[in-house]
Amino acid sequence: MLDEVDRGLIHALHIDGRAPFGRIAEVLGTSTQTVARRYRRLRAEAALRVVGLPNPDRAGQTQWMIRLTATPSTVQDLAQSLARRADTSWVKLASGGTEIFAVIHASSDTQAVPTLLLHDIPRRASITAVSAHCLLHTYLGGPTAWRGHLEALTDEQQQQLEPPRATDPPASRPPASAPPASRSHAADTPASRSPATDEPTSRPPTTDTSAPRPPLTRADHDLIDALRRDGRATHADLAAATGVSQATVARRLADLRANGALFFDVEVAPVLLGATTQALLWMTVQPGHLDRVATTLAGHRELALVAATTGRTNLLANALCRSPADLHDYLTHRLGGLDAIHALETAPVLHTVKAAGPLTPATSFTRGN
Repeated sequence: MLDEVDRGLIHALHIDGRAPFGRIAEVLGTSTQTVARRYRRLRAEAALRVVGLPNPDRAGQTQWMIRLTATPSTVQDLAQSLARRADTSWVKLASGGTEIFAVIHASSDTQAVPTLLLHDIPRRASITAVSAHCLLHTYLGGPTAWRGHLEALTDEQQQQLEPPRATDPPASRPPASAPPASRSHAADTPASRSPATDEPTSRPPTTDTSAPRPPLTRADHDLIDALRRDGRATHADLAAATGVSQATVARRLADLRANGALFFDVEVAPVLLGATTQALLWMTVQPGHLDRVATTLAGHRELALVAATTGRTNLLANALCRSPADLHDYLTHRLGGLDAIHALETAPVLHTVKAAGPLTPATSFTRGN
């Protein structure tokens, strides 16, 4: 399990995935060395990773939830094959180990989902059933993190970690709380430095959200692809990966964050935060009540995803609970009290093969998460 500093670090990274360790250390009341050491340990032992992800609406993407049933002897290989695809995320084994769920990201100018459904999947004789559900609207998920990640810091600490906007005056950010007298300052870096080097951290400027937003360029997609692999990569590493200057990287990174085209997610096994039981909930809701029910569910601590979908069911949620008993309590009392939910199917998740970012040798999630 994680201690207070670990949880505070994870919460801080959700607020700003590229926050300098020195700034996080100030807020947590510890040293930069301690924060950096904890980050390295969590990366090695808990599969912690910060990943930069495109906002689907701004990136011209449509998301689909693919649901596959396969023979027990082939389901593991099939899940790994799906996880290796560049257009997938959240590949999960569920329902007794014979069912796979995966999110497919289809660009508006490609045929990714039709190709997968009409060509790639039919070639697998081991697949016994398949369905595809377009995610029509996401009420919870994406830039909005699961609340289980966000319970370590006070409101004041969270405010101190919010990246200042370019138009804010220098004094607009509240000062970090004074650290304990025993804290070591020798290794501290200025709060305006980047995660892994002493280069300045780019801060998103204020933008007019009503103004037309230009489409993402090929260079933008290249930058986001690099951030998918490591959301805390230095400007130098990003410049090398994209073939542009560090100044260009810093400027485009700030612009993408400011206009909502890019956000940062934190991957870590939920079991380490006490969520040992996970399930996908497929619900049928009266269409006239769908928005109200989905908005209500988006406020539930137990859920990490709430999305309206196509298909025989029209609302999908991902539940993270402390135990099977807590999941039962949630289903019978909280969901059971919503009369507009006409039907509910619960698919327990046994293993997460792939989370939001690309599959890497270091990616590892424990069974049940």
